[in-house]
Amino acid sequence: MMSQEQNDLLTRVGPGTGAGSVLRLYWQPAALSDELMSARPVVPVRLLGEDLVLFRDNEGALGLIGRHCPHRGADLCYGRREDNGLRCPFHGWHFDRTGQCVEQPGEPEGSRMHENIRAVSYPVVEKNGIVFAYMGPGDPPPFPALDCFAAPDSHVFAFKGLWECNWLQAMEVGIDPAHASFLHRFLQDEDPSEGYGKQFRDKAGNTEMPMTQLLREYPRPDIRVEETDFGLRLISLRHMKDGRSHVRVTNQIFPEAICIPMSNEMTITQWHVPVDDETCYWYSMFTSFGKPVNKTLMREQRMKEHRLPDYAPLKNKRNNYGYNPDEQESLTYTGMGLDINVHDQWAVESMGRIQDRTDEHLGRTDVAIMKNRRKLLAAIKSVKEGDLSTLPMRGDAPEVEAVRGPVSIDAMGPTDAWEDLWPQADRTRRAACEWPAAL
Repeated sequence: MMSQEQNDLLTRVGPGTGAGSVLRLYWQPAALSDELMSARPVVPVRLLGEDLVLFRDNEGALGLIGRHCPHRGADLCYGRREDNGLRCPFHGWHFDRTGQCVEQPGEPEGSRMHENIRAVSYPVVEKNGIVFAYMGPGDPPPFPALDCFAAPDSHVFAFKGLWECNWLQAMEVGIDPAHASFLHRFLQDEDPSEGYGKQFRDKAGNTEMPMTQLLREYPRPDIRVEETDFGLRLISLRHMKDGRSHVRVTNQIFPEAICIPMSNEMTITQWHVPVDDETCYWYSMFTSFGKPVNKTLMREQRMKEHRLPDYAPLKNKRNNYGYNPDEQESLTYTGMGLDINVHDQWAVESMGRIQDRTDEHLGRTDVAIMKNRRKLLAAIKSVKEGDLSTLPMRGDAPEVEAVRGPVSIDAMGPTDAWEDLWPQADRTRRAACEWPAAL
């Protein structure tokens, strides 16, 4: 259990808050590139409790500025996209992508008032289908050479989804290896060869056993957690009766991302990004170590479960997440369909908008959750004291850019050789990769 003060410190993200100050020191996913694929590439963005507008100017460059005009607060999402900026329809004030007001056509001739008017603005960078923003003080940190950034665009697919809960409980479900044997339990196994683009539908390692069968039959993983340059590495061991063990390696990338295996061919790097204190988006990059990603199929699969323009899931608390008691008896542990995103969504939203951690009881399988909370509390303390040297990936640029991977893989082999099993499986996969994936 933790105190209410600690819970607030870890969850609140507005300007000046503890967790918010830490998150602002890292690049944050702000939008999908797909959202700007229109004749008028201007989209509203609410990020870390701030209302912004993202746009691509006439030259194709990106800008992210305050949503409300500094004149009298009109909504710049309806601004006229012209002259490499946005012009407010209310009085014609014009802002470039840095937020600088460059013209006030209604003011007296020769007025230089505009030179002193600037909207809030943040640097933005586009990476393999996601636009990232830096909202913190000083220069932004470099990007680490994660697989999702190192792979070519052809081998990465990006998507997002809206969850109606705080960012931390959303992220914590991804560093909880034990839940997969229950929350994502399938009572019937599908053909793994038909599971492209779906989580836990592949075979377990190099065997013929479906992952769903493995998770169902071995529900008590031995969980090891290691400190790394990027955050935490989680190793989950499921020891089988025949002398073999299944090794699943997942990661927490500080402060709010995870990297996990989706299949033997793909990994998922997923950020849990606060819209505000009570809402978040998950942004995922699906990275292939095999063939180029079938982006059309991946998008079609996910658009069956989401609506536009806000990427909100069609199944939600207003329709009981599609819960079917008959299905719960015979097909899935939850009775909420075969999309595991819905299972996770129900789990984290059902805790309430902000989980009350003063009334929880953590067990042995929650070791990564406990370690991550301690890391976040320590980071909040360091930022408050003005010392960023202890924060993961906030050191010198060469050190950050040297962070690669991370290794995210499922492997199966002799129990007495499990420590060598997963690194070798990863090396084999990377050696056969079409793009330079070697670590």
